[in-house]
Amino acid sequence: MRSEETKRRVLDAAAQLFAQRGFEQVTLREIAKAAGCSHTTIYIYYKDKEALLHELSMPPMQDLRAEFQALLQDAEVAPERKVKRMGQRFLEFCFANRNLYTVFFMTRASRVDQEAPSGNNVQKLRLELFGQLRAAMREFLPSDVGEEYVMGCARVFFYTLHGIVGTYQLSEEPLPELLERLHPTFDLALEAVVSGFQQIAQRGGRDE
Repeated sequence: MRSEETKRRVLDAAAQLFAQRGFEQVTLREIAKAAGCSHTTIYIYYKDKEALLHELSMPPMQDLRAEFQALLQDAEVAPERKVKRMGQRFLEFCFANRNLYTVFFMTRASRVDQEAPSGNNVQKLRLELFGQLRAAMREFLPSDVGEEYVMGCARVFFYTLHGIVGTYQLSEEPLPELLERLHPTFDLALEAVVSGFQQIAQRGGRDE
């Protein structure tokens, strides 16, 4: 029990420091001090900061991936609704994890259209999430559009979501109030982006 308590203190301290100062700027010694243990104790549980990043990021992001996968496989949900619901859920997830948003999605991240670095499971999971958004976009857009256009739409959609999150990431407004107040605006943004993709495809302004 004491071991699990120490591990939890280390993880909580890492989450707080990463959120405040960024992953690269925080040392294991600082995490140990904040957790109330010696820096050598950390190595009992985590071999390095990458291991802490993995422990913090993987469980919640795996849950989000599972939600996306269930939505993709739900034949009763219309393709357009899948795209919008993924966007809504992504925003809800990021705002619920505002303090760790940068850790989850930005720390040592590569481009979404590049292969994940070998052994970097967090980045692989990020790319899987983007791949699910792209799959939903492929299902939604007309079947005759090219893959380059699908990728472009997926990128724009993804960047739009991150832009929305970044706008309100530092807000101190409680989550329920924030979502209630801005929910109509978020829905309007998603509607505008998704409808725009469809209209451009229908008038031929995309690759064949």
